[in-house]
Amino acid sequence: MTVRAWAELLRVSALFTVPGDALAGAAASGRRPDRGSVLAVGASLCLYEAGMALNDWADREEDAIDRPHRPIPSGRIAPGAALAAAGALTAAGLGLAARAGRPALAVATGLAATVWAYDLRLKHTPAGPAAMAAARGLDLLLGATATGATKRTGPGPGRGPGAAPGAGWQSRPGPGSDPAARGLVRGALPAAGLLGAHTYAVTAVSRHEAHGGSTTAPLAALAAVAALGAAAVHEQRGRRGDRETDPPTGCGGQDESPRPHPSHRSPATPTRTATGLVRTALTGSYFRTAAVPLLHAALNPSPPLTQRAVGGGIRAMIPLQAALAARAGAVGTGLAVMGLVPIARNLARKVSPT
Repeated sequence: MTVRAWAELLRVSALFTVPGDALAGAAASGRRPDRGSVLAVGASLCLYEAGMALNDWADREEDAIDRPHRPIPSGRIAPGAALAAAGALTAAGLGLAARAGRPALAVATGLAATVWAYDLRLKHTPAGPAAMAAARGLDLLLGATATGATKRTGPGPGRGPGAAPGAGWQSRPGPGSDPAARGLVRGALPAAGLLGAHTYAVTAVSRHEAHGGSTTAPLAALAAVAALGAAAVHEQRGRRGDRETDPPTGCGGQDESPRPHPSHRSPATPTRTATGLVRTALTGSYFRTAAVPLLHAALNPSPPLTQRAVGGGIRAMIPLQAALAARAGAVGTGLAVMGLVPIARNLARKVSPT
């Protein structure tokens, strides 16, 4: 019973919607997933679970009326234990991000601050959906800044162990002193914006899941999902080919590879055609997963159907992350992210993601 109570508190069925954030961020940055990506995934999981525990601690009085079956109001988990878990998980997440470098730690700190601000203050205000959208966007940017961090912070060419102090690159650059990290963030911003927009739409619907009654929120979310699907199905501008590659960098970490002229269009090849088909299939999976329950909720805005629409929107994040990875040319990463779908679906039958 204790294990199940904690599984419900931490929403373990929604946990599998998190790793794709960092992997999509790595793909949007144009790099292969590496040790930094793994650290980013670990940090994201910890901060997400911290938010789940803190959410139920902050809503314990409201849940005692609307959701008395939840772990805290039902007495299965003490409020103090949930708050302590939120603090410990936040510290663990920041610790993992710190191991990926200061730029990643800076993004993770902003993410943690957003999570705590949402749960403790912003959730029931008009700024709530925007705060939740910002959190998901920052989670994707965390993957972008952490990936390749060890390569960006290593010694420069020709700088051996006996080099004079200060002769190599800065070993632990600060958030504003790493031009490569800033470039990766800029490259990942469009993908972060798309993921944040989806999160905003789903969060707006979730504000009505306890009592239902709103057709406007699911209709607006349905329109947003259609627009996001149209954006995700198109190839990311400026990406270099269909393979995930680590671009060559100079001493300052800047990409020195030639960039194609904006008007240049690569000729169609079997590889590009296959990549486009995969991207289309992943986008279609995203649209189907999110749109169908949203349509049902718009036609009948009862609490059960609204809750089902929220759950569908949460699960749809996985194919959206996969589509964003494929959009950046990382088809392998996108297909790997889609492997999380059956796990999330099976767990959702046992533990509600909302």
